Amino acid sequence: MKRLVPLAALLILPTVASAQLFGGGETQRQLDALRENVNQRLEASSRAQLELSSQNELLRAEVARLRGQIEVLMHEVESLKQRQKDFYVDLDDRLRRLEAPGGAAPQSAADPAAESAEYEGALNLLKAGQYREALAALNAFIAKYTQSSFLPGAHFWAGNAALQAKEVAAASNHFNTVLARWPVDTVAPDAMLGLANSQQALGDAKAAQRTLQALVERYPESTAAKTARQRLGIR
Repeated sequence: MKRLVPLAALLILPTVASAQLFGGGETQRQLDALRENVNQRLEASSRAQLELSSQNELLRAEVARLRGQIEVLMHEVESLKQRQKDFYVDLDDRLRRLEAPGGAAPQSAADPAAESAEYEGALNLLKAGQYREALAALNAFIAKYTQSSFLPGAHFWAGNAALQAKEVAAASNHFNTVLARWPVDTVAPDAMLGLANSQQALGDAKAAQRTLQALVERYPESTAAKTARQRLGIR
C-alpha cells in the first residue's frame, strides 16, 4: 500500500533537491530554518485547534447551564404573575367584606405586605441555591398563611427545593398536594412533572412513566407535557 507523503515533507523536497544540486553549508542552513519554521507553524496550528475545541466545550456547558436558569426564571415569572393576580383579587375580596354592613376583620387576618415579602424571601433562597433553607422558609410560610393565594406556588417551589435537597419523599408530598388541591392552577402541570422526577429519584421508573403519561393526557398543551413527551419518546 502506498504511503502518503506529509505536507511538510512536500514543502521541503524542492529545497532538498536544490541543496543536493548546488551543495554548500548556506543552503543546508536555509533548509534547516525552513523546516523549523514549518514545524513551528504546524505545532502552533495544532495548539490553536485544541484550545478552540476546549473553549467550545466550555461554551456549550455554560449555554446549557444558562438555559436551565432561564427556564426556571421564566416559569417563576409566569407563576408570580398569576400569584400576584390572585393576591389582589383576594385582597379586594377581603376589603369588600370589611366594607359590607356588619363586616369585621378576622382576628387572624394576614398582613398582605408581610405575606408577599416572606414568600419572595423564600423564593430568593431557592434562586440562590440554598435549597434546605428555602424548603424551611416555604414550609414555615405554608404553616403560617393557611389561606394565602400563594399556597399553590409555595407547595410547588417547596417540592422543587426538597427535590434538590435530596428529600424526595417531602418533594412528592408537596407535588401531590398541588395536584390534589389545585389541579387547574398554572403550576399543576409542572408539579406533575416534579412528581415524576421524584418517583424517578426513588427508583420507581414505572411509576414515573405512568405519571408522565397522565401528564400528557391531563395537560396536553402545557410546557411540562412537551417535556413528558420527549422523555416518553412520543409526539
